[in-house]
Amino acid sequence: MSISATPTATPASTGFELHAGRGRFNAAFFWLIDPYLEWSLRRQKRRVFGGLPREVVEIGSGVGANLRYLPAGGTLVAFEPNRYMHGPLRAAARRSEVRLDLHECMAENTGLPEASVDTVISSLVLCSVQDPVAVLTEIRRILRPGGSFRFLEHVAARRGTPTHAAQRLLRRPWAWAFEGCSCQRDLESAVRAAGFASVTIRHYRVHTPLLPFNTHIAGIARA
Repeated sequence: MSISATPTATPASTGFELHAGRGRFNAAFFWLIDPYLEWSLRRQKRRVFGGLPREVVEIGSGVGANLRYLPAGGTLVAFEPNRYMHGPLRAAARRSEVRLDLHECMAENTGLPEASVDTVISSLVLCSVQDPVAVLTEIRRILRPGGSFRFLEHVAARRGTPTHAAQRLLRRPWAWAFEGCSCQRDLESAVRAAGFASVTIRHYRVHTPLLPFNTHIAGIARA
């Protein structure tokens, strides 16, 4: 299988304006914290990303945290609008011996042909896209029948819990620092309502001092 992408959306054309300071901060932050995030999430990632095919589409590839789950010699079609992530992402692809097809493009409009993709992956991305419903619609559009969307995301905590209170209290500075990231989205409901043929989701917690980040889901949705 070979995917040919002709992106029709750019950060400017979709209304996305990359703040240079925050863009650089996020690129450096996620590069530095990658070992800790991998330690925290690897059990779920191994379950959800196990057995990935040789060619995968990823939305929000960041600095390449998920390249380690692709087979050597495979191809990652990556959509990452933060250009300051691109250098570390290319370096990680070289280390992983994965061919990188990189697009500075928003996930709401990838430009990929309809029903052309076997597997789409994401981790810690749907929290920060401008329109998660549009992104999920686009993922369904490009997936072949029987194809899979494999994801790990942090989500809103149950109401009345300390984590939920922290998410409400810190929602504005959190979103400002992390390029619009919302720690209050009900992404499980969004995925289940997106029209996939089947959805399997597991809830889990990450134990970290960053309390708004503690509540997560991981799952597989099939077209």
